Amino acid sequence: MSVLSSYRRLFALTGRLYVAVAFIARLPLAMAQMGVLLLVAEVSGSYGGGGAAAGAFAVVNAVASPVAGVLTDRIGQRPVLLVQSVGGAATLLTIVVLSWQQVPWQVLAVISGVAGVFVPQIGTLARVRWRELVRSRGTERFKLLSTAFSYEGAADEASFVLGPALVGTIAALVSPAGALLLASAGLAVFATWFALHPTVALVPGHRGESGVAAPRLGALLLGLGLGQLIVGTIFGSVQAGTTALATEAGEPGLAGLLHAVLGVGSVIAGLSIVVLPERFRLADRLPVFAAGLAVLTVPLLAVDSLLSLAGVLIVLGLAVAPYMITLFSACERVVDPSRLGAAMMVLAAATSLGYALGSSTAGRLADVGGYSAAYGVTVAAGTAALLLSLVLRVALHRKRRSMGRTS
Repeated sequence: MSVLSSYRRLFALTGRLYVAVAFIARLPLAMAQMGVLLLVAEVSGSYGGGGAAAGAFAVVNAVASPVAGVLTDRIGQRPVLLVQSVGGAATLLTIVVLSWQQVPWQVLAVISGVAGVFVPQIGTLARVRWRELVRSRGTERFKLLSTAFSYEGAADEASFVLGPALVGTIAALVSPAGALLLASAGLAVFATWFALHPTVALVPGHRGESGVAAPRLGALLLGLGLGQLIVGTIFGSVQAGTTALATEAGEPGLAGLLHAVLGVGSVIAGLSIVVLPERFRLADRLPVFAAGLAVLTVPLLAVDSLLSLAGVLIVLGLAVAPYMITLFSACERVVDPSRLGAAMMVLAAATSLGYALGSSTAGRLADVGGYSAAYGVTVAAGTAALLLSLVLRVALHRKRRSMGRTS
């Protein structure tokens, strides 16, 4: 089955309008952090203030997302998403209005943290819906679900390339406030639309069911979360190193564009992973893709120009999405449906925390040793991904045998 036919069969389950709505609905999350940073930095005259506000949003969102996941598992996605959509739109709007009143940046940072509570992880919730959409498809289920997770991984990557690009463009042409207003409107319209779409009836919640995981499954989920933490660390350290190199080259404005190159390669690989045969099991894929990360991060230590960096980043991106998609797919296989929303949110939160860890650590090293020192964090993360994957491979094979399922 070709790549195009795989996606055609998948999108036929929902219609293309749903796919478009779910994609646009995830853009506000990708836009909010940079939008807050630029707006608060502009009104306060301090990049430190902007960074603090953006950091408050990111950290609170990472902590709050698993709680939202637990709630969607218990009471369903619709009520949780409606509250998040309205609350997220309102808090982002509040940040803009207060910025016009010239309030202290510390107040804006607090409201940014509140916004982090509400802005939803649409891509993660979409994965949960796909599982239910393909449940009754018989022998096609594995292929369709693999296609769905490949698409969602690529869509997430594309959103985190497009979102900041939109913010930068609107901030340059209009203002940072205009970019944040667009993110607020996107939540109010498209996240609400996603919450009310008929597919939400497939995830009504599992009231009264136990949320306690078996110890071994808890350890396995922790391992998958560590894998996503590594992915986030790679993203964050690459951004810090790229910013340092672009600044040293006298082209700081190209840092965002170069970081987006990593996402381009990742999107291409993510969409193409559907061609892999079913007999190539998830447990066996993970070390292969992790080895790709370990090997392809090393050339970062040798880059000495923006052109050479672009080439390295687009190739590195080819390993990132397959590794991430495999982690999310493995999570779907081993977690009970009544806890899947929370489990997926744990992985998403781990990615955000890893991003903060990678960017802060690599940023400090860049101040001391330049961009090569920052990329050392990326290389270390790639090596950690390979070592972790070898442990997870054993655990996933053991879990597959105990469940009597193919994975």
